[in-house]
Amino acid sequence: MSENVNKIGAILMASLVLFSTLSFSMDMHFCGDTLVDFKLFQKAESCGMEMDSSMEMVNDDLEMQCCTELEMVVYGQDELQFFTDTFSLEQQSFLLSFTYTYLHLFQEEKEEFIPFKEYSPPPLIRDVQILDQTFLI
Repeated sequence: MSENVNKIGAILMASLVLFSTLSFSMDMHFCGDTLVDFKLFQKAESCGMEMDSSMEMVNDDLEMQCCTELEMVVYGQDELQFFTDTFSLEQQSFLLSFTYTYLHLFQEEKEEFIPFKEYSPPPLIRDVQILDQTFLI
């Protein structure tokens, strides 16, 4: 039981470290107010309706473009800090003894193995103690 709890705890802690250090980007391409393409970890493809730079030079009064690009980047943690060296020797020994005691507090008792439990007793042909009238007092 405690082995499974330890394994589950280790997996949860490893996944927590993995996801806290993970960084990713989302790239979205809008055409007007409509989302055309959405990519995770890649650049979004355009819809092909962008205005050429030569057309923008000619139409300076036309500031509105049809397509927009939006990129959102989520940065993960860059440095991991280890706090094991900040504990003194007394604190480490107390923490170790407390966890050892707490884990062994809820230890299940093992069931005693009886090898002859499934066998029936031999048949009683005659009761020798009553015939000889010998009784333990």
